[in-house]
Amino acid sequence: MQKYLRKQIFLPQDHGSWVFIFSPLLVGFFAGRQFTLSSLSLVVAAVCAFLMRQPITMAVKAYSGRRPKEDLPAARFWIAVYAVIALAALIGLIAQGFFFILFLAVPGAPVFAWHLWLVSRHEERRQAGVEVIAIGVLSLTTPAAYWVGVGQYDPFGWWLWFLVWMQSAASIVYTYLRLEQREWKSMPNRWTRFRAGTRAYLYTSFNFASILALGLVSVLPRFLFLPYLIQWMETIWGIDHPSMGWKPTRIGIRQLTVSVLWTVLFIITWRL
Repeated sequence: MQKYLRKQIFLPQDHGSWVFIFSPLLVGFFAGRQFTLSSLSLVVAAVCAFLMRQPITMAVKAYSGRRPKEDLPAARFWIAVYAVIALAALIGLIAQGFFFILFLAVPGAPVFAWHLWLVSRHEERRQAGVEVIAIGVLSLTTPAAYWVGVGQYDPFGWWLWFLVWMQSAASIVYTYLRLEQREWKSMPNRWTRFRAGTRAYLYTSFNFASILALGLVSVLPRFLFLPYLIQWMETIWGIDHPSMGWKPTRIGIRQLTVSVLWTVLFIITWRL
């Protein structure tokens, strides 16, 4: 049993990634204003699909020689467990009239296959572009949660998807900047610090400015820019205060805090 209950086999080891599944779901459910039995089925299906990534990745590593073959029985076991639970939840969604939500899983297949190919070649680390695309796939749970909440398909769900994806993509790019800063041996001048953080700055600045503009013309709630302002301010601070010598855990906790604050403020300002 100990072989089957090792956390590195059945639980994601990048603990900060949990926010990328629960934040989109929460935003979608609160925007939809209802939490029903269908909502619970969606949560179970989404979380199981998210968890399944870990044992599948471990199996690919074992087959490619990066981990011992002894990991395969446990990996197969947890793949089967998550798959059975997810299938039961999906059957529940279909029975409740939400078959169309299953089409949101289609983009995830090629992206996940791409990730597994990189894993097999030991090239999955520091792939910011892949992660930004993958986060876009995870963010599809936002319109799914919204549609389940309102009880039908609504094109406005795509707005929610884009808004969540914008924040998550900026968060990933900023995290890569903070990890890069860890390796600096001495404090660079301000221009060098800003140049290194240009991409993160552009992402968060675009998010903040566009949401502010869309709020001013009443396309989006007028105060929705506030959570994006928080993320923009964090980026400015992080560019000017490099994380030299920080442990990755410290960076992750700070990013998790900012993401949680963003989620709470988004939910509040969405209804103002």
